[in-house]
Amino acid sequence: MTENEQLRAGGPTPGQADERWTRTLLEKLASESLVERRRARRWSIFFRLVYLLIFLAIGLVAIGIAGRSSLGVVAPHAAVIDVRGAIEEGGSNSAERINDALLSAFESSSSKGVILRINSPGGSPVQAGQIYDEIRRLRARHPDKPLFAVIEEVCASGGYYVAAAADRIYADKASLVGSIGVLIDGFGFTGAMDKLGIERRLLTAGANKGFLDPFSPQDETSRLHAQQLLDVIHRQFITAVRDGRGDRLRDQPEIFTGLVWTGTRAIELGLVDDLGSVRTVARDALEVEALVDYTPRESVAERLARQVGAYFATGFGTALDAGIEAGTATRLR
Repeated sequence: MTENEQLRAGGPTPGQADERWTRTLLEKLASESLVERRRARRWSIFFRLVYLLIFLAIGLVAIGIAGRSSLGVVAPHAAVIDVRGAIEEGGSNSAERINDALLSAFESSSSKGVILRINSPGGSPVQAGQIYDEIRRLRARHPDKPLFAVIEEVCASGGYYVAAAADRIYADKASLVGSIGVLIDGFGFTGAMDKLGIERRLLTAGANKGFLDPFSPQDETSRLHAQQLLDVIHRQFITAVRDGRGDRLRDQPEIFTGLVWTGTRAIELGLVDDLGSVRTVARDALEVEALVDYTPRESVAERLARQVGAYFATGFGTALDAGIEAGTATRLR
């Protein structure tokens, strides 16, 4: 049978079948080879990124170690630690981070003294109290190494709680200083809920578990209990200031009312010792020109983790403990 007859019969010739089979096989091999090459390229890129991240991590660790070790071998200097912003647990000004920096600064053989550069409106009484206590402990352990507080724009409430532990406090003449008081702030939404026809359904185990709930009417028992808490913490704050400032503090009742004053007025009240900046204090009080920053710096990864953690903590905290919310937390501010 001829080739034309094979085609009329509906089937390929043996030569055509072999050619088609070969072409299909080659196409399949080429396709699989292309897929394999793409897969290999992806893995190659992945491993290169992994290696790059490993090298970067090693480099950052090496830089950190070198930086920390260099603090102990530099020339005589003033160790500077920044307290900027709110003093709060888990933040850049938490007691854990600031106290670690204080320990490094005091134990450095080259630091002639420590300068706390403060620009803070306050924050947690617990965190501020822990920093205050650590300063007092380290000062007793290193009596020959002074610690000075230098106020920039604001040193209020929890910020001043920390500053009160210093040997001397300096400020600018226009700095805002003081606010020795405690507050619990929040909102009451019961009137708005009544107008909108919203019913609050709060279930608790414990008669006072809904304490300070902003969606429930405030009763006198809860208000009195909250006031007692504030009074106790306020007395702790006043005691810390009196212990830290000693006879330098003037006998003026308004000092502890929560008011703030300018730097010049704060000197008259005994809240501040003198005017000065970080540079002038290092030069005149410590007799050194060099400044070394011991402030703990938050990495991008730490900042991201803290923000994510705060997000989930806020969500779970609201569900589990609606009584005392973020807006009604006790603050030195």
